[in-house]
Amino acid sequence: MAHQLTTCTFCGVGCGLYLETAGRRVTGTYPSMSHPTNQGRICVRGWHVHEIASSPNRLRTPLIRENGQLRPATWEEALRFLAARFREIRDRYGPDAWVFFNAPRCANEESYLLQKLARAVVGTNNIDHGTGVYCNNSIQVLQEMLGVPATTNSIGELAASDVILVDGVDLGVQLPTIGGLVIRAKLAGAKLIVIDARRHRVAEHADHFLQRRPGTDLLVYGAMAKVIVDRGLANHAFIKAHCRDYAAFLDSVRHFDLLAAADAAGVPAEHIEAAALTYARGRAAALLYSTGAESRSAESLRALLNLVLLTGNLGKEGAGVFALTEHNNLQGVCDLGVAPDRLPGYAPVTDPAARQRFETAWKCPVPAKPGIGTRDFFENPERSGVRAAWLCRYDPVTTATFCDAAAVLRSLDLVVVQHLFPIATSEVAHVVLPLVGFGEEEVTFTSTDRRIQLARQVTEPPIGPVPAWQQLTRVARALGAPWDYRSSADIMDEICRVVPLYSGASHENLGRDYGRAWPCTKDKPLGTRFLFEEGIRGRPFRFATLARPNAAPAPPAAYPLTLVFGQSLYYWHQNILVRNSETLHRELRVLLMDYPEGFVEISVEDAQTLKIRDGSRIQLVAETGSATTCARVTREVRAGTIFVPFFVRELEHQIRGQEYLDHGSLGQPVFVRIESA
Repeated sequence: MAHQLTTCTFCGVGCGLYLETAGRRVTGTYPSMSHPTNQGRICVRGWHVHEIASSPNRLRTPLIRENGQLRPATWEEALRFLAARFREIRDRYGPDAWVFFNAPRCANEESYLLQKLARAVVGTNNIDHGTGVYCNNSIQVLQEMLGVPATTNSIGELAASDVILVDGVDLGVQLPTIGGLVIRAKLAGAKLIVIDARRHRVAEHADHFLQRRPGTDLLVYGAMAKVIVDRGLANHAFIKAHCRDYAAFLDSVRHFDLLAAADAAGVPAEHIEAAALTYARGRAAALLYSTGAESRSAESLRALLNLVLLTGNLGKEGAGVFALTEHNNLQGVCDLGVAPDRLPGYAPVTDPAARQRFETAWKCPVPAKPGIGTRDFFENPERSGVRAAWLCRYDPVTTATFCDAAAVLRSLDLVVVQHLFPIATSEVAHVVLPLVGFGEEEVTFTSTDRRIQLARQVTEPPIGPVPAWQQLTRVARALGAPWDYRSSADIMDEICRVVPLYSGASHENLGRDYGRAWPCTKDKPLGTRFLFEEGIRGRPFRFATLARPNAAPAPPAAYPLTLVFGQSLYYWHQNILVRNSETLHRELRVLLMDYPEGFVEISVEDAQTLKIRDGSRIQLVAETGSATTCARVTREVRAGTIFVPFFVRELEHQIRGQEYLDHGSLGQPVFVRIESA
C-alpha cells in the first residue's frame, strides 16, 4: 500500500492530503498535518474525494451521436469526426461560430490549451469559464482598485488576524476548512464580524452579526465607512502614501447616514457602528467575501474594498482581502486567459503589444476583437451567430440557472462535451469525450489563496479515458497545428514563458514543499507569502466613489416577503462528483430525506404568523409567476425573507417568469406572498 502527497481538487481551498493506493486503485484519503492551508484538517468532501475515481458510472470510451443516440466510438473515429466538423463549421460560418467554455474545475494546463485552441487554431476569442452562479465582478474590481486580480494573502495567515470580517459567504457550508480557521482565530482572541442576510454557523460565533435585509449591503458598507471617517479612524498616513481619489470618495461617503442605513437594513445603528469601530481599530484586519453571491454587484464590492483602503489593511501579515472562490480552480482559469476579453496574465485582447507577445510565442495571429462570454451567449444565442460549442468539464444544463441551456445547445450544429461522467449536457451533445479522474494525471491548480499546487498522479487511469490536455493537443494536430506537448509539464513550461505571474512555476518547482503562492516568478521562485510583502511602492490603490444612497426597494403590501437566492450545503447533492461518491451522495442528501422535492427556508416568526408548519406545502406567488414548494422553518433566515437554495432551479424560473429568463438582472429583488398549496 502506497501513500502520495497531493492536492484536493474538490473546492477552492486547495487542502493538502495523502492518497492511499493499492494496486491501480485509490483506496483512501487522509489530510496532510503540515500543509499551511489545512494544517491536518479536511472537510467531508476531502475525506471521500477518492471514491469518485472508482465510480462504476465513469465514461470509458468516446461517444458520437448517430440517429439521435450516442454510440461508442474509437478515439481515431472521434478525432476524424471532430476535425471534419471543425473545418466545415469554421469554413462555412467563420471562426466566431465557435464558443469554448470550461468549468472552473479545469486544471491550469487544460485551461491554457483550451484558450490557445480557440485563439491560435480556430481564431476566436469566444472563450470563457462557465461559473454558474458566480460572477466576474470580483476580478474586475480588484484590478481596478488594488491593481491585483486576486486574494492578497494566504489562508493560513488568518491565524495572525486580530479582526476578521466575513461578508456574504457561509463558510461552514461552502468552505468548511476556512470556516474552521476563522473559528480557531476567534477562539484565540480575534474579533469576528459577520455581515449576511442569513444566520449561519460562523455567524453564531460572531462578536458582531449584522443580519441585514436583502439589497441593503451598499448602505451598510457606506455607513461603516462614514463612521470610520467621522470617528477619525481613517489611516491617513497609508492613504496619503499609497492611495488615489480619496477626496472624491470622501465627498461621496458624506451622503451616507448611519440611522437611515440602519433603518433600511433592519439592523440596530449601534451594531453597525460597533462593527465599523472594531474593524477600524484592528491591527491586522482580514476581509473575507464570496465571489459567488448572486446579488454581489460591482458597486457593493467597491464599497467593501473602500473599507480596506480606509483602514490601511494591506501589505502586512493577516491583513488583506480574501476573495473566496468555491470552485477549485476559478483563480487559475482566470489567470490563464479563459475570458473573452483577456489573454493569459490578464492583458486585454485589444492591446497590440500583448497580442504581439503571444503571436511571437504561438507563431500565429491572435484575434483582436473581444469574444462572447458564457452568460451573453446563453442569454442571446440567436444574436451570437454561434453554431458550435466545446464544453470542458462544464455542465450548463445543470448549473446555468439563469436560462434554459438545453434548448440553447439543441439549436447548435455541434456540441462537444469533455467529462468524467455522463452529465445532463450529454443529452444534447453530439460528441462526448471521457476524461481521467483525480489522482490519474499530474496537473496543477491555483487555489483561492493563489497557491499554485501540483496534483500528482498516484495511479494509472482505466483504459479509455484520456487527459483533457492530451485530447486538446490531438484535436489541434488534426487541424494542422504543430502542437508537440508530450506531458503536462511541457504545457506548464510554456505557461512560464508567456505568463509573468507563473514564470517560476514549473512542475519541478511546484513539486517541492506545498506549491508556490503567485506571483511565482523567476526572481521569486519560492512565491510570496502575501502581496506587497516587500513594501507598497507608490500609490497603486484607488478609492471608489459611492453612488448617492437610495433606499432599498420595499416590498409592496400585496407581496410582503423578499426572496434571497443563495448557496446551501444541500446544493452539493446535485454536483456530478458528489453523485458519484457513495459516501458523499448519502451524507449530502440527509436533509433532503425530509424534503425530497427540495425546500425554501422561512423564519420562525413568519411561520408562526402565517400558521405554517415545518414541511408544509406552500405556494409562493409573485407578480411575475408562482411556484409550489415545501417550507423548512428555521432560525437561519430573518423575518420578512425567504431563502431559496440555488438548486431549486425550476422554482426560481417559475417565480421570476420568462421576462427574467430573457432580460433578468442579478440584483433585481423578488417579492412574494405565501398562499396555501
